[in-house]
Amino acid sequence: MPSTVNAKSVTRNVGWSVLSKTGTFGLKFVTVPILARILTPEEFGTVAVALTVVQFLAMIGGAGLASALIIQRDEDMDLIHSAFWANLAVALLMALALFVFADPLASLLGAPQAGYLLRIMSVLIPLQLGGDVAYSLLARRMNFSKDAVWTMVSETVGALVAVGAALLGFGVWSLLAQLFVSAFIRLAGLYTVSGYVPRLVFSPRRVLTLSRFSFGMMGSEIANFVTFQSPMVVISRYLGLSDAGAYSAANRFSSIPNQIVLSAVMGVLFPAFSHMGEDRQRRSQALMLSTQVTTVLLAPMMFGLWALAEPAMLVLFGQQWAAAWPVLGLLALSKGLLTPCSTYVPYLKGIGQGTILFWWAVIRAVVTTAAVAYGAIGGSLVEAMIALCIVNLATLLGYSWVVFRADRLPFLRGFLISIRPMIAAFAMAVAVRLLLDFYGALIPSAVLQVLIGTAIGGLIYLVLMLLVERPLLAKLYGMIRKRNASSSVAAAAE
Repeated sequence: MPSTVNAKSVTRNVGWSVLSKTGTFGLKFVTVPILARILTPEEFGTVAVALTVVQFLAMIGGAGLASALIIQRDEDMDLIHSAFWANLAVALLMALALFVFADPLASLLGAPQAGYLLRIMSVLIPLQLGGDVAYSLLARRMNFSKDAVWTMVSETVGALVAVGAALLGFGVWSLLAQLFVSAFIRLAGLYTVSGYVPRLVFSPRRVLTLSRFSFGMMGSEIANFVTFQSPMVVISRYLGLSDAGAYSAANRFSSIPNQIVLSAVMGVLFPAFSHMGEDRQRRSQALMLSTQVTTVLLAPMMFGLWALAEPAMLVLFGQQWAAAWPVLGLLALSKGLLTPCSTYVPYLKGIGQGTILFWWAVIRAVVTTAAVAYGAIGGSLVEAMIALCIVNLATLLGYSWVVFRADRLPFLRGFLISIRPMIAAFAMAVAVRLLLDFYGALIPSAVLQVLIGTAIGGLIYLVLMLLVERPLLAKLYGMIRKRNASSSVAAAAE
């Protein structure tokens, strides 16, 4: 049965998930720059294009069945076994199709030399989908601590293998080794901690009971995937593998804060919102609080990276990537604009608004692809990233309107509350950027520019938070005190 969902359980599980993603962040903070210094932009671009295809097919193969299992009232083992075999069968068919059509797909994406990589990476599809059911059981039970441990182990070993192989001169094979090692370890870990053992039970009727929800989720996930990955395909197709590699390196690094906070929060909030049922007031409070907190955490990271993109690119990736600093900055800015939306997707999924989520995801995917293509075909990589920023600003408005309408909250009030920390973070970043423009020449070291800029930005943001977010900070402080007091009482009783 699912664990009882309350503020304590949600906070504890978010904490574990954030810890897991923070460990991943630390590894990527070190390994991505190291790999970028050893490998060429073309090598990065080739693997990135191939991985885009694999991830897309893995998403289709999952068909949302694992997400549908999470919201079931009871753990029906016949249903769970049936979902496992359905997932595995589709995964194997997808892997076979990719193996057979690898060369035409690679040519279509503008990277004909990536055909052999697609054939090798097709094996990743069953490796990824094979653990979906085991993960869904952990999510149902709100037991994210065990998943967090295995995630950190798999990412750590994979990163170490990648760096070691790159130093030994294995080139793109080092990136492949990272993917396969991490996938194998995570798969083994999920089955170990979930205790799930597949049995030869399959009921088509039971699988069909999940289809209504799962197909809706599959559609929205595919649309979201297109949104996030279409820029890579467009850039590879129209600007070449070198620009695709620059985009891939910058995108991987600028996505790290999202992977720490968003992945952790979204994974916990989806089952949490699902368990809140028809308690609209409780859901609304959880929605606004989680949105504010994630924005407070994420917005300064993303806008701060925009402000310090020029010295950061030089420090992290080396001189061969220095010219791509506007790409890093604009990607960070585009992601920063979406920070208030971090809780909207799990909220809509949790309250059963899959249709709304699907159509807005489709609209966003179409507009994003068209905008980036317009910028790339008629201009350059920088212009494509500017177009992405404009689209994400419109996305912020659109998603906010949809969510607050679904929750029956006044749009203007909810929108202003949710973006307030983002505005403060942007003001901080503009101040840091101006200081760097005017006085950066006095600090010849790029490392010192990053360190000093981070320190000044952090101080400015802290002051702004104390000025504009005192009610939120007071509420969080009260929650912490209450939790500590409860813990002390429990310890005394023992």
